Amino acid sequence: MIDMEKALQNIDDVIEKGPYKDTWASLSSWQTPKWYQKAKFGIFIHWGVYSVPAFDSEWYPRNMYIEGSKVYEHHIKTYGAHKDFGYKDFIPMFKAEKFDPNAWAALFKKAGAKYVVPVAEHHDGFQMYRSNISHWNAYEMGPKRDIVGELKAAVEAQGMTLGVSSHRIEHWFFMSNGKKFESDMPQNPDRDDLYWPSMPDPENFDAIDGKPSEEFMEDWLVRTCELIDNYHPKILYFDWWIQQEAAKPYLKKSGGVLL
Repeated sequence: MIDMEKALQNIDDVIEKGPYKDTWASLSSWQTPKWYQKAKFGIFIHWGVYSVPAFDSEWYPRNMYIEGSKVYEHHIKTYGAHKDFGYKDFIPMFKAEKFDPNAWAALFKKAGAKYVVPVAEHHDGFQMYRSNISHWNAYEMGPKRDIVGELKAAVEAQGMTLGVSSHRIEHWFFMSNGKKFESDMPQNPDRDDLYWPSMPDPENFDAIDGKPSEEFMEDWLVRTCELIDNYHPKILYFDWWIQQEAAKPYLKKSGGVLL
């Protein structure tokens, strides 16, 4: 697994030698590429372990742990008690046996898409790509395929551009409700656990101070830069919670690396 301290130092070294620094003033000088301005139409994909239960939405891994919700009741009725069958138990069922990246790319091309943006990691914390940061990824578990890597090859072969989306920032609180009753979720999951860190929900989701920790944000930054280094996306999209005050220094560093 990756040496986090070394990875963080490498990020600083890349920024130091690169054309952009980790400041808003430097990053603001970047210009939107003409290809993106002209592209107009792209495909954004939500697909992951939550597609196994295929109930309600991609927020199944959160809502299944909220007592009294329709997803909570559905989960018990369909799979049994949470202590016996939690979200992680869907992973072996996520086999992606019908995933054909070449067929997907051909369809996207036919539809007129110019770029494709799969969600590389959704709020559930399961990476859809090969990773040296966590074992909870599609290359080592479930389908045992590098979903993002295969899609990149297929998309680029069709003359389209690959982007990636990371919703990792919301994982700070996403699974926390499983600690409120008897479930498969540890009260104090360690960093190598899929459910880490499962912190309490912020009082206001739209507030800018949800207080993600330095340890979590460093993990977020290294994951982000791993995506950049390994897949060279031309678009990197983050979900809404990236507005957090604690995220801003790390967001600037990711911009310095990507650009």
